[in-house]
Amino acid sequence: MIYIAIILFVIFLDQYTKYLVIAHIKPLDSLPLIPNVFHLTYIENTGAAFSLFTNMQIFLIIMTLVFLGVLIYFLIKIPNIKENRVINGSLAFIIGGAAGNLLDRLRLDFVVDFLDFRMIKFAIFNFADVFVVCGSIILVLALFNNKNFLENNDFGTLE
Repeated sequence: MIYIAIILFVIFLDQYTKYLVIAHIKPLDSLPLIPNVFHLTYIENTGAAFSLFTNMQIFLIIMTLVFLGVLIYFLIKIPNIKENRVINGSLAFIIGGAAGNLLDRLRLDFVVDFLDFRMIKFAIFNFADVFVVCGSIILVLALFNNKNFLENNDFGTLE
């Protein structure tokens, strides 16, 4: 299934870039690629987005596992037809990104963040975050575009 390949690619890209950052950027703390605009900056994030739930790793791990379970359930239940490809692809992006950050939490007890856009003073993030956000935006747009999606799909019960 193509969606498994997407999930694995997202996890690989996320984990490989974090490996490179730990090996090469961590000793430097920060590497300006475009000074005062874009840096690669090593940080250890013990929270979720924007450092919410800082130092609550068990809670974040449990919530991520529940979230992943629900998303995987829907990815399995949504028919793999042309009309649902964008929805399924966006779910694969979100699952891969969430799994990438979950791996960090399980291995390191924190998430490695490194993409630092200083010009806009935004939170430092990683590729897993990019895939979760982009996947979520694509999912919302796809669901708005496919008004009959819920009516045309039988998801059964979540028992």
